[in-house]
Amino acid sequence: MFENVSITVFQHYWWIVVSLLAAIFVFLTFVQGGQTLVWQLAKNDKERSILINAIGRRWDLTFTTLVTFGGAFFASFPLFYSTSFGGAYWVWMLILFSFIIQAVSYEYRTKAANFLGTKTYDTFLLLNGVLSTILIGAAVGTFFTGSNFIVDKSNIADGTVISQWTKGTHGLEAALNITNLSLGIAVFALSRVLGNMYFMFAIEHDELKARIQKTLKICSVLFLVFFLLFLGLIFTKQGFAVNPDTKEIFMEKFKYLHNLFQMPLVLIIILAGVVLVLFGIFKGAFKGHSNAFWYTGLGVVFAVLGLFLIAGFNNTAYYPSVADLQSSLTIENSSSSKFTLVTMTFVSIAVPFVIAYIWYAWKSLTRKKINQEDIEKDTMAY
Repeated sequence: MFENVSITVFQHYWWIVVSLLAAIFVFLTFVQGGQTLVWQLAKNDKERSILINAIGRRWDLTFTTLVTFGGAFFASFPLFYSTSFGGAYWVWMLILFSFIIQAVSYEYRTKAANFLGTKTYDTFLLLNGVLSTILIGAAVGTFFTGSNFIVDKSNIADGTVISQWTKGTHGLEAALNITNLSLGIAVFALSRVLGNMYFMFAIEHDELKARIQKTLKICSVLFLVFFLLFLGLIFTKQGFAVNPDTKEIFMEKFKYLHNLFQMPLVLIIILAGVVLVLFGIFKGAFKGHSNAFWYTGLGVVFAVLGLFLIAGFNNTAYYPSVADLQSSLTIENSSSSKFTLVTMTFVSIAVPFVIAYIWYAWKSLTRKKINQEDIEKDTMAY
């Protein structure tokens, strides 16, 4: 059926799928952001319980999306998976650890027999909210700044390791780069913006909402400062370009800015995302509208999707190597075989149905806003 279709088509298709999953994941980090806000917004145990249960009913969506993102990346671009997860393993282990303690915390924080105590589990939730968002943002930042690895595909013949990391810190060095760190802090602040907006959307508590609206303004300023700093840094730096004829990797001045204007559709997607985010922030921070969450959430999906497309499309190395430029990964030299990509494409047809089911379940669970009475009646409350 797809014999005459170039593998390039499927490589680009799966980069879009992976990028969309990443964008949805960033939107769903409102759970992590909400966890970092509980100690700041709640003035007593009852208010803390309302906030924890509002986001606790959604925590599994973030983790599930992260796992799906990793699985899709592994199946479609396995060389990235082996290079990044096998080389920068300290970063990914810390991220995984933060999600493990999150799951444990929601399961045991209110159990009568928990020996660590509720405050300990609340600290774990705070740690997950801070650590996971900053490290994931810094890891994505390396798509624009590069990482320290060498790839030698000739090693396949003798069964040795294809990719090798050249830094003993194994990925932790990414957090020391100002561009990566600015994106990490921007993702952290964005998760708090979304967390505030989700609380406004999901709970019914006048005193809490007044505090939420005030905190939202501060978080929004922090997000805009570091996100604009990140954009300024990547659009004014040299980027990792690919010669379409020889496949040689070379440095090109203003590469990512060129990508933005050479792909008008991507430019429109990013601009639409930025406008929606700003509109949502205005409605939430200054008008107190609960539907601001959806405007900002949709804007985040558009903006993150656009950034990933800038990183991988238009003859760009999406996972560049600063140790050996020619080891940089592109969507062409790191993808699975055409057979695998075609098979996965058939499977991806089911994705819209899964999204429709999630949307239906979400709507069913959020028809009524959460208040203290709901928590007291719920035997499964967190």
